[in-house]
Amino acid sequence: MVQLNQFINQNKDRFLQELIELLKIPSVSADSKFKNDVRSAAQFIKNKLVEAGADSCQVFETKGHPIVYGEKIINKQYPTVLVYGHYDVQPADPYELWDSDPFEPVIKTTSIHPEGAIFARGACDDKGQMYMHIKAFEAMMKTNSLLCNVKFMIEGEEEVGSENLETFIRAQKSLLKADVVLVSDTGIIANDTPSICVGLRGLSYVEVEVTGPNRDLHSGLYGGAVANPINILTKMIASLHDEDSKINIPGFYDDVEIVSDAQREEMSKAPFNLKDYQDDLEINAVHGEKGYTTNERNSIRPTLDVNGIWGGYIGEGAKTVLPSKAYAKISMRLVPNQSSKKITELFQHHFNAIAPDSVKVKVTPHHGGEGVVVPTNFKGFVAASKAMEETFGKKPIPVRSGGSIPIVPLFEEVLGLKTILLGFGLDSDVIHSPNEHYGVFNYFKGIETIPLFYKYFNEEKTR
Repeated sequence: MVQLNQFINQNKDRFLQELIELLKIPSVSADSKFKNDVRSAAQFIKNKLVEAGADSCQVFETKGHPIVYGEKIINKQYPTVLVYGHYDVQPADPYELWDSDPFEPVIKTTSIHPEGAIFARGACDDKGQMYMHIKAFEAMMKTNSLLCNVKFMIEGEEEVGSENLETFIRAQKSLLKADVVLVSDTGIIANDTPSICVGLRGLSYVEVEVTGPNRDLHSGLYGGAVANPINILTKMIASLHDEDSKINIPGFYDDVEIVSDAQREEMSKAPFNLKDYQDDLEINAVHGEKGYTTNERNSIRPTLDVNGIWGGYIGEGAKTVLPSKAYAKISMRLVPNQSSKKITELFQHHFNAIAPDSVKVKVTPHHGGEGVVVPTNFKGFVAASKAMEETFGKKPIPVRSGGSIPIVPLFEEVLGLKTILLGFGLDSDVIHSPNEHYGVFNYFKGIETIPLFYKYFNEEKTR
């Protein structure tokens, strides 16, 4: 391992520059005007896998954006690791809130990242974390220290729901045969407090449309006599939570996993400073479901949030219009045992039921996914824990994340594989927001840790 670490240290500048080149590609999967850029990012990944030493590298076409696959089978007696990541990124809007061009990466020091952080869209989610695996693989190949077979499956649609990945996985079960899935798309508590994510929430995402009159109307001539869809929509949305911030949809909590007091006590041991949390967000108080802590609210409890709302005139100046339509995008984060399909159906039924006769309502489901929990006695988790303990000097804390990776439960359903969520990002990296960034320390700590996972997973599987 000394030789491997020497190779990493000797190539740090190149590893960093390659990531910067990848981050310059605006691979926004949600916006069709970036379609060619998404494809360019896929080709970049393929080329780098080949350069690193992978065989059978190819770009698989889908009905949407392509999937990059590559592998290196060194010994059929060795366990096989399937690395999953994504090269697509969230839209950078609103651009005016970025301190620098989101697709012209810059490295700046911060109080949290004194070694520097890379500011760019996708720096942490997920290009920086995904690319760690390619560079760790290269380091293992160049130093003849790869102790597992490895397969890479890097997609371009994670940020839009991985719509075509399920079809690919079901069609390529033989190709993707492995012993464990390894993903870096989560985070750690802090750079001096390592952690491993052992739980993800599921997701139900919908768009709602409320229609009143058949056209926009003069608010003076018609106001007060005709229902205003924006007024109606906001009232409907407000009714979705009660005074204790509990979700007011019949049946919503029927299948919610009950976390024991003992488990909650273990979770509470993770370092957390409420004042620092509030100061970072510049809020005076936290908010959420009564009877739960902040960390519990964003991990073991389901939520319902409006992600966007619009309608009527929003341009410069005034236009006295009573709009014909109003819209909102709503996401529901779900906990293990909740079915995204069932929750979506419950939401559709309830939202239609609470609509007054003066408007028409349409609910359009988008993507969804199920929650997942990884057992800490699983050999993959044990290997990841040993790897992190060696590089950080501390045993990592098992934590649950409030986020969702919809494809993870599908790995277990279709491939029969559990997933290790070996992430290195920080909450302060502001993924999905302006000024997203990823610490240089975190990038290289991941590259150093991943080879140790292979080493210890080999030991665990052959024990």
